[in-house]
Amino acid sequence: PCGQYEYILVEKRGENQDVGYIQLNRPKALNALCDGLMLELGKALDAFEADGTVGAIVLTGSDRAFAAGADIKEMQNRTFQECYAGNFLAHWNRVSTTRKPVIAAVNGFALGGGCELAMMCDIIFAGEKAQFGQPEILLGTIPGAGGTQRLTRAVGKSLAMEMVLTGDRITAQEAKQSGLVSKICPVDQLVSEAIKCGEKIAANSKIVSAMAKEAVNAAYELTLAEGNRLEKRLFHSTFATEDRKEGMTAFVEKRKANFKDQ
Repeated sequence: PCGQYEYILVEKRGENQDVGYIQLNRPKALNALCDGLMLELGKALDAFEADGTVGAIVLTGSDRAFAAGADIKEMQNRTFQECYAGNFLAHWNRVSTTRKPVIAAVNGFALGGGCELAMMCDIIFAGEKAQFGQPEILLGTIPGAGGTQRLTRAVGKSLAMEMVLTGDRITAQEAKQSGLVSKICPVDQLVSEAIKCGEKIAANSKIVSAMAKEAVNAAYELTLAEGNRLEKRLFHSTFATEDRKEGMTAFVEKRKANFKDQ
């Protein structure tokens, strides 16, 4: 997956090279999310999805900006007809359809599309100076890649309304308090902490991790009864895997499990 990309840097990290690493790399534009960048991001995710050695993916930007938003110059002269007919921004969803766990490591600005991109990831870690916001209203539009939906589910109605209607930003500390992020790290340790988390995830069974992720994501889509039913089905499904048998046998034999992703 580490081919030549124009807008992103892609490599494998971690002691066992089992964590996919994608860094948004348009420094002059504060990692504004142009169409080319989003298409490359999709390609890199596809490659890591297909790579059996990768168990988790870390997505990050620079110290100054995770991503400062969508590329407004690309949007400025679009018509409704173009947007609707071409289903504008539809392919942005690629991050949220990834089956492997994705960790966003956010330093600096995560604004507009940048905030939406972080929220598509499964886990968000923030650097101490991170700022999150949905400033679309100030440009005469509204968030179009999940900002009104994922933000509300993460932080509740009042704060989501305040952010979406005023365009005001929140700090890393406020983001942690409201449940948007799960951890705050010093700026220079953020990426290594995210990779450490990725390594922990990658050490488990990849097939069972995918089931766990599917189950947690279903909590946002289903009623409690239906969600619990899906969880039961997935839990029972783990008993069809060799990894479940190995994990429990290792526990009983007081040794470390050796998962084969089978």
